[in-house]
Amino acid sequence: MRFEMQSEVDRLAASLQQSVLIEDIDQYPVWWSTVGEVDAVREKTVLYRNVSIETAKVIDTFGIANSQVPVRTPEIAELGMWARWCMPIRSRGNLLGFLWVLDRDGTVTEEQTAEIVVCAGRAADALAASKSASSDVRQERQRLLQQLLAGPDVDPAKKLMNLESLPIDTMIQVVYPAQRSDWILEAGFGLRIASARAESAASGEPLPLVRLAEAFKRAAATVRVVDIGGRLEYPTWDHLGSWRLVVEAPVSLQPTDVHAGVSHLLEAEREELRNTAFVLCEHGGDISSAAEALHTHRTTLYYRLDRIQALTGVDLRKGADRTDLHFALRLAAFRQMSN
Repeated sequence: MRFEMQSEVDRLAASLQQSVLIEDIDQYPVWWSTVGEVDAVREKTVLYRNVSIETAKVIDTFGIANSQVPVRTPEIAELGMWARWCMPIRSRGNLLGFLWVLDRDGTVTEEQTAEIVVCAGRAADALAASKSASSDVRQERQRLLQQLLAGPDVDPAKKLMNLESLPIDTMIQVVYPAQRSDWILEAGFGLRIASARAESAASGEPLPLVRLAEAFKRAAATVRVVDIGGRLEYPTWDHLGSWRLVVEAPVSLQPTDVHAGVSHLLEAEREELRNTAFVLCEHGGDISSAAEALHTHRTTLYYRLDRIQALTGVDLRKGADRTDLHFALRLAAFRQMSN
């Protein structure tokens, strides 16, 4: 069946004189045939077996998944994506994948799109026939991923690369939230095979597949920092900056070890003061930007700062030990989010 489907794809590409690609529901390439030059998106999809978040959004942007006919998407220069046709592949109402035909110069006529529909129908039969086998592959993939999430282990890494026909030097990133084309991990995270030009990801720069547990840990820490209000230039491990000291602080180090006065702000009834102190510190002591972030009047903010100073002995506007209290607040917030 797979060989027959490849022949169908080759015939369609020859008839239209355009490159054709069939992806499964996860947007992994299954069959393709190349005629002439291809754009950066097609090259990356075939070579690295993944698509960027922005590229994946094209499916939703143009309502392709719900269409009953081929949809022509325009050129998207910023993605390096030429104009193309896309036909959703369905079997008994279930979406199984997508058939793409490059059409940079608009040479594919409306009449010729009938050939795309026919090929998509045959692809639906082929994908449906292999669905049970694909399900077995996905289950095995998830089993191996769980082993790798438990810690570095060469054996499951090799088995996963063999299962998915990946090169031995495969590099990965962990992203959040997971996209349709990612391998789903847990808690909304996804694994992405890194391309030659690594994309921004919560886990930072690509790591070898065997270090998936470390990549996941980095991604989870990054998301946690963002969730508690940490101000990062980019939400990635590589841009945590001094937050890395918080993330990697030993368990034995407690917030009160850094600044004893933080204990007063950690009391439940003083959550408002604690949040005020945290936000002001994250904004570098800038009263105006902190007041805006807190949605409060400057007069109210000054009142709270006086109370914080009375409790902790620190003037957050100019106090020399503001850095220590800031670190203690960060550590407390990070530890609380971790529980």
